[in-house]
Amino acid sequence: FIDKLPDKVPDIPFFISLSSWLHGLNTTLGQSFFESVSHILSGGEKKEFTPKRGTLLKVSQEQKNAIANIITDLKNKVSRPDLNRENELIFLTTTHANLDANSFTADVFIEEETKIIAIELKTVQPNAGEMRGEKQKILEAKTALFNRFYNKEIEYYIGFPFDPTSDTSTEANKSKFLCSIIDGHKYFASDEILLASELWDFLSGGKNTMEYILDIINKIATKDFMKKFKYLDDNTNRKNDIKIYETLLNDWFLFSEIELLNNDFKITKNLHKETRARRIYNQSIFINGEYNFERYNFLMSLMEK
Repeated sequence: FIDKLPDKVPDIPFFISLSSWLHGLNTTLGQSFFESVSHILSGGEKKEFTPKRGTLLKVSQEQKNAIANIITDLKNKVSRPDLNRENELIFLTTTHANLDANSFTADVFIEEETKIIAIELKTVQPNAGEMRGEKQKILEAKTALFNRFYNKEIEYYIGFPFDPTSDTSTEANKSKFLCSIIDGHKYFASDEILLASELWDFLSGGKNTMEYILDIINKIATKDFMKKFKYLDDNTNRKNDIKIYETLLNDWFLFSEIELLNNDFKITKNLHKETRARRIYNQSIFINGEYNFERYNFLMSLMEK
């Protein structure tokens, strides 16, 4: 369609690359990207609860029956989604949990001193019928986590990184969004869902997090992205022109690498103290497209010796 684009967009290569990048956020690439950002912001992790991982959890028959009744009542519209009511029905302390819970994976799992937080991330709107399955999965997972971490509060959310029904990048209308999903309002209460800015601020514990993330993306995802990436990934450029190199690091918010540059004298002075130190020092700053934190941590440790 390149022949159709002239006079429609100011920069055709950039438009095509940006379109490809945006499409990726609705696929596996997007899922991986959003999970990684979520873990960085929250200090959480992706965690599997399966026999394979040796972390299969337990539930009781009474709890299984309660979950089945909740789903049936929601399906038949006998009751409306009510987070507090449903928690009272499944968080039972007077029951014996001796049955294997269904395996599940929490895209974001956070363990605090008094609380467990789990989030199921969705990069695209669920298809027809999926909301019922998601609701049942979360009810079962919450129940199993309650039995495992019996002395902690359990919170489990379904999170959407952005609102596709919104006219702006960061704003969201949760009621409108739920109406756009078949059976959205039928199975989920609004306080079970984290949408757009609400999700990112929840993860970071701050404000305007989504705006900050988009600002970083807009500054990095430019038409000369690969040129800059290759320049930074070539470790010889650290010495060729430190001003250009440091400017690019600033543009890409790579403050940890700037910290290494500012302490280069101390680090190089201690390279002889470790057999592998020089090799690690000469490594590229990226590994498979991700920042090389192992290299950073090792080089920073040399400063303390």
